[in-house]
Amino acid sequence: MEIRHLTDTYAVSPQIDPADMAALKAAGFATVINNRPDAEIPPELQTDATRAAAEAAGLTYIVNPVIGGAITLENVDRQRDAIASSSGPVLAYCASGNRSSIVWALSQAGRLSTDDLIATPARWGYNLEPFRNSIDDLARKG
Repeated sequence: MEIRHLTDTYAVSPQIDPADMAALKAAGFATVINNRPDAEIPPELQTDATRAAAEAAGLTYIVNPVIGGAITLENVDRQRDAIASSSGPVLAYCASGNRSSIVWALSQAGRLSTDDLIATPARWGYNLEPFRNSIDDLARKG
């Protein structure tokens, strides 16, 4: 498991395993957001298995499947709400961490500058430049 901190309270990761939940709790995370649709992964990594492991470890588990190239405002709102309601740091995961970075940046539009929302994930190799206009549009809408 490779944790990539975007902020002090939000990190992304490629696909995690249910066995990782105790280590995530020990690392101080309070909430895990699953941004990966079940159709992409084998049954042992799907929502039911990871939710059970997360809850057994004392973590809040949020399901917000993000389809690459088809991120919705519902995805953005759900991510923002999950981050805001978490009692501590959040780890979001998908296949590579890219979608979790994109939906984070969109959910934080207007709270941080667009330049920062693009530059922060870039430190981990995530290119959010194609989302600049979407981030700006969401920031203007408030």
